[in-house]
Amino acid sequence: MAGNRTFTMIKPDGVRAGNIGNILQMINEAGFRIVAMKLTKLSMERAGQFYEVHKERPFYGELCEFMSSGPIVAAILEKENAVEDFRALIGATNPANAAPGTIRAKYATSTGENAVHGSDSDENAAIEGAFHFAGVENF
Repeated sequence: MAGNRTFTMIKPDGVRAGNIGNILQMINEAGFRIVAMKLTKLSMERAGQFYEVHKERPFYGELCEFMSSGPIVAAILEKENAVEDFRALIGATNPANAAPGTIRAKYATSTGENAVHGSDSDENAAIEGAFHFAGVENF
């Protein structure tokens, strides 16, 4: 059975470009309920912890630098079939391959600066949400 929560971040490029409101509007219009949200900034160390699964990949250092380069908006979203539905809403990692009308088709500029993160599984959604939010911060 699919879970009803997922985790997202509006990445530093999306925040810098002034797209927080536009992206949140798309999330709301797609039927997601925001149960936790905050504007924050990852340190290089925290970015490294969050993306530790990619530590051996060649892009790890660049990814951590980018994700700690400015503020992000972290959020936990709720909706039936949340992970799958949100992955469809954000579109392909490479915005050139993202379906029209998706968040990345509208707001991403490259594979590396693709505006948003979305959990890829129910298990990772729970882990990623707990990384950013204490239980008392979830509504």
